[in-house]
Order: sequence, then structure tokens, then C-alpha cells
Amino acid sequence: MSEVSLTAQTGRPQGSAASRRLRGEGHIPAVVYGLGKDPVAISVERSDFRRAMTTEAGTNALIQLAIDGGVVESTLVKEIQRHPVRRDVTHVDFIRIDPEVAMTLDVPIVLVGDAKKVSSAGGITEQRLAQLRVTVRPDSIPTQITADVGNMVVDDVLTVGDLVLPAGVTTEVDPTKPVVTAQLTRAAIVAMRAAAKGEEPAAKGKKK
Repeated sequence: MSEVSLTAQTGRPQGSAASRRLRGEGHIPAVVYGLGKDPVAISVERSDFRRAMTTEAGTNALIQLAIDGGVVESTLVKEIQRHPVRRDVTHVDFIRIDPEVAMTLDVPIVLVGDAKKVSSAGGITEQRLAQLRVTVRPDSIPTQITADVGNMVVDDVLTVGDLVLPAGVTTEVDPTKPVVTAQLTRAAIVAMRAAAKGEEPAAKGKKK
């Protein structure tokens, strides 16, 4: 998995006005908590945080948070708050984790392969599940879980039970839960019904 380092500072001023000033200076107010320790109010550089979030692991990157240049905490991003209009990051929650203890989190599901048999039959694939909740040790968090649609045909359903999980990764999600479905498009269904009746489908916009 991706592991990144991020520097944080304590002693940030509290309150909405102080937080606005902090953000205006290129910092993001944050807090780190968990593992039975007291929460600590911190701030991180906006540019450094952006770089930390642009690894292939995204928000699941294991972050070694160096606080005041000294104590290093192993953390994950628990929550990112954003401005409702500008979508700028306004606050970040970091949760302390034990690299040796398995934890539960969501990992993105990425479709691979080309469902040629579906498209050639006038169908489309639809991803019904974008993330899978898994249990895994922090040092083995996968950046993604792949779902191969290459062998799908119309009316196929790829379920959670069909996914191949990396070593050390488990899930308690219902194995029958759909991940990807393959079905005919509405146009293909109309054409098939017309053909079954021995009719030519009406040209688009043509009046009878």
C-alpha cells in the first residue's frame, strides 16, 4: 500500500475566525485522535496534504504524521470536510491506527476488461457497487479491488462473491450483492420487440 509522510503543527488557535485565518495562510485545521489517546488539535500545510492525497491509494494512504517535528503517529484520514461551494478542504480528521491490527474500511472497485459480448448484443454494463467494505491490516490495504467484466454477457450479474480479493483482505458484505450488471439498452429492447412483431422500428421523429 502507499505510505506517505506529512508534517503537522500543534498550538493552532481555536474558533471559526482563527480557523479562517489559518486557511487563508495556506494551512488546514485538523485533529488526530484514537487508540485511547487524547485528541490533539493540529494544522497541516494545504499543499502537503494535497500531495499526500494524490497517491494511488487516495484517502486510504497510510500517513506517518510527524507532529511538531517529533512524535510520529501512524494514521489514516477518517473524514475530510469541504466548503459547500468552493469544495476547498476546510478540516481533516486523522485517526491513529495500529499497523499490526486489522481494521475495516472502504476500498474502491475498479472495472477491468471489455464486455464485448454485451455491447455487441446491444447491451451495457452498469456498476452497481463502487466501493467494498473490507477488513485488512493497515500495512496491506489495497489501492483498489478489480472486477473483470471481460467475460460477461447480457443478463449476467457479477457479485461480491465473484471478486478476487488480495491476500489478507476479507469482507462481510453479502456475497450475492451485485457489483456489475449487464442488460440490454432500451433501444435494443424496442428493436427486438418490433422484430418479434414483424415490424420495422419507427424512424426517429417520423410520424405515422
